[in-house]
Amino acid sequence: MIPQTEKALIGIIGGSGLYDPGIFSEFKEIKVYTPYGEPSDLITIGTVEGKKVAFLPRHGRRHRIPPHKINYKANIWALKELGVKWIISVSAVGSLRMDYKPGDFVIPDQFIDMTKSRNYTFFDGPVVAHVSMADPFCEHLRRLAIETARELNITVHESGTYICVEGPRFSTRAESRVWREVYKADIIGMTLVPEVNLACEMQMCYATIAMVTDYDVFAEVPVTAEEVTKVMSENTEKAKKLLYSLIRKIPENPQEGLCSCCNSLKTALV
Repeated sequence: MIPQTEKALIGIIGGSGLYDPGIFSEFKEIKVYTPYGEPSDLITIGTVEGKKVAFLPRHGRRHRIPPHKINYKANIWALKELGVKWIISVSAVGSLRMDYKPGDFVIPDQFIDMTKSRNYTFFDGPVVAHVSMADPFCEHLRRLAIETARELNITVHESGTYICVEGPRFSTRAESRVWREVYKADIIGMTLVPEVNLACEMQMCYATIAMVTDYDVFAEVPVTAEEVTKVMSENTEKAKKLLYSLIRKIPENPQEGLCSCCNSLKTALV
């Protein structure tokens, strides 16, 4: 392995529509080699208000990697190798409730995993870890994101259950009704798992900024590609403003008592 000399405090994983954060005062692109293969793309290391930030487009630039083919282990390992303590994940999602509207942001606090064939853990043996995911997101980072969105007058929902499906196809109408009526999920996407699991195993503080692009098919609301593209473009601009302001608030270390991410392995190793 090639020793990594570049370092960053904060990592941003950009989802659909966010392939360039556009917030760096100065930056460079680097290639990080991992034991798990190549990350989704080159990682951009830049400075925001004096803080070092690493940006990685989850699907690669030009959206060339589908959700079920993303090398999540390489992505998380690469950010850890750079010294990242905080991960802000940005993700486009569908809404499973009428009051979570296209253009709104959601900072989820729970998830349901309906994926089927992903590589979920760094602990494949002989070391085994059973990490608690009772509270899967960093509460400190979640609160900072909510507070910042409100200051910017971005419509934000401070809680929500994200149901993660395998993809790349979308739900059937029957499935969408199950996610909404039986599982009581609020938003739906394809990339949270195993990204959040792996970040937890690496003891990194992780939160998701979920951007609602449309209603899932339970609503039977006609949606055109043009409408989705328009909302996604508007969301992306809001996300950049939110990221810039949020990064300025993130401290060196999380507040004690608000976050257990950094100690997730204390009781997990067998």
